[in-house]
Amino acid sequence: MRTNSLQSKDIAHQIHPATNLRRHERVGPIVIDRGSGIYVYDDEGREYIEGLAGLWSVGVGFGEKRLVEAATRQMAKLPYYHIFAHKTHEPSTLLAEKLVSMAPANLKHVFFTSSGGEANDSAIKFVWYYNNALGRTDKKKFIARQGAYHGITIAAGSLTGLQANQRGFDLPLPFAKHLTCPHYYRFGLPGESEEAFTERLAKELEDLILSEGPDTVAAFIGEPLMGAGGVIVPPVNYWQRIQEVCRKYDVLVIADEVINGFGRLGTLFGCDTFGIRPDILVCSKQITSSYQPLAAVLISDEMYQAMADQSDRLGTFGHGYTASAHPVATAVALENLAIIEERNLVANAAEVGAHLHAGLSRFADHPLVGEVRGRGLIAAVELVADKATKARFDPVGKVGLKFFDRAHQHGLIIRNVGDSIAICPPMIITAAQVDELLKRFKATLDDITDWVNAGMPEA
Repeated sequence: MRTNSLQSKDIAHQIHPATNLRRHERVGPIVIDRGSGIYVYDDEGREYIEGLAGLWSVGVGFGEKRLVEAATRQMAKLPYYHIFAHKTHEPSTLLAEKLVSMAPANLKHVFFTSSGGEANDSAIKFVWYYNNALGRTDKKKFIARQGAYHGITIAAGSLTGLQANQRGFDLPLPFAKHLTCPHYYRFGLPGESEEAFTERLAKELEDLILSEGPDTVAAFIGEPLMGAGGVIVPPVNYWQRIQEVCRKYDVLVIADEVINGFGRLGTLFGCDTFGIRPDILVCSKQITSSYQPLAAVLISDEMYQAMADQSDRLGTFGHGYTASAHPVATAVALENLAIIEERNLVANAAEVGAHLHAGLSRFADHPLVGEVRGRGLIAAVELVADKATKARFDPVGKVGLKFFDRAHQHGLIIRNVGDSIAICPPMIITAAQVDELLKRFKATLDDITDWVNAGMPEA
């Protein structure tokens, strides 16, 4: 590591999310200097295919001049203003209207935040406020799933079902309850069909609601397709059965579309893919392709009317952030959504995504590959120690981390979730670029196979 380099300054002063801080001190950062299309480049000029679209989020790719220009125009006109106390501005108003036109038909009202975690935190408060408005003061518990990711604030982090995001933080809080991860490959019982697995999970949900008391359970939250937990595709009829149980006991359904939304699955929203009619929809990431921090909470008119009446009784709706509906972020979002529509990127995610999955399926017979899964332009390849028994490596994550590190040497950035290798490229990717991604993936897998066969030496 170069003396007095940016790397050494980073190690000295910056705390990195989702990182082993001591390991970071030992290995140091890769400094990403610029991006273009599906590629990013480090400060020494090395090229990488950004196979995770940043953090599941750079839909239109890197270096999109139209987004830079949209931000510049808005910066020059109105770089900041709030929407507190009866103020508004054009980009946030037009974006709210646009989102309502795109979302499931029952969602009519929009609240903006700067991140998906803030948005899910706000959704929790909205549900509590709504139930208080209706006099249902005990109906406050939330049901999520193991393996889910909903953010890392204290409240949203309680909904998250990943222990790595909770250990050491005294989470989850008691209001959050967790059910079995809907991953048939990993949690289906021997001889259990996928349909029977779905029925077992639906019964588990109903049993939990009854044991907690329906008058205490407020909402069920789920990603249509689970992202950061390992790209988990729900089993057959899962969302239909979950919604039936929730409606039976007057439990709200919240769709966390932070990763799924705006075309990632080859449909506009994950709700479209899996037939979900949510009471609340949360979106972020690809809303601006992460060129600006922005997220949105969309709620039904029924919820809004009760909340509006409550604010009238109390004198105000006492919630909001300094950067809520930031004019630059919302202006960039409008331009980003226009690009997604004009370039047919939702259809591209479906078409090129099919090419990606066909290519990855060629690894299904590899001795280290347990499952290949995904939908549209999001996929995962789960690596296992024993293909026949699905046995995991011990410790879990050692092989995935080695794959993550080694992929950089082949010019590929992916993400390991334990020993599942997640792939989520920008939605502008072409079939030819997918082929190059697969070539780099195979080279990495060949290296990892040799390493595993050599006994996984530390050096």
